[in-house]
This record gives sequence, structure tokens and C-alpha cells, in this order.
Amino acid sequence: MIQCTCIVQQDQAADRNRHTMHNALQQFVNDAFKSRAQITWIPVTAGDGFTAAKPSTASIVSMTAPTPLSPSRRKSLLRRLAALWRTSSGCGINEIVAVITDPT
Repeated sequence: MIQCTCIVQQDQAADRNRHTMHNALQQFVNDAFKSRAQITWIPVTAGDGFTAAKPSTASIVSMTAPTPLSPSRRKSLLRRLAALWRTSSGCGINEIVAVITDPT
């Protein structure tokens, strides 16, 4: 099981499209790691998150790979994850922080 954490700004695009994004993340994890995702959603109350000194519309999607990734594989997966997030959430490219770490 791949642990995924999604931090989204309440009432922003990523929060409103949570069901679509959940399904898309499940498919991404299955395709990338042949595993299921355990997804935790953390909504940030409006006004509690800031980017560049303004209320944030950004979201973070973070997961840990089951095995260490080569730099080229990580880059490829992060590009796919960011594209998936943009498509399923409606967020712009500058509103996404995508993270795939190696296991510790």
C-alpha cells in the first residue's frame, strides 16, 4: 500500500474535485507501482494557507515510492503526477507541489 497525502485549500479546485482526484491517484499508483493507494486528504481552512503573501490556491500531493527511484524515473513519474493533478483538479501548474520520495 502506497501512502499518499493530499493537502488542499478548502473550497479551491482541488478540494471541490476530490472524488475525481481520488480515483485518478488510485490509477496512477496502480500504474506506477502496481499497488493501491491509501489516500489522506487534509483540507486547509480558507485563509490559513498563504503563498507569496496571498491566500493560497496551491495543493500538495506527496507519496513514498515502495523502492528507491532513479532520477530519470522519478522525473517521469513527477511529470505524470503533475499532469494528472492538473487534469483532475483544474489547478494550474503553479498551484501544484508534487512529491515522490524514496522509502527511508
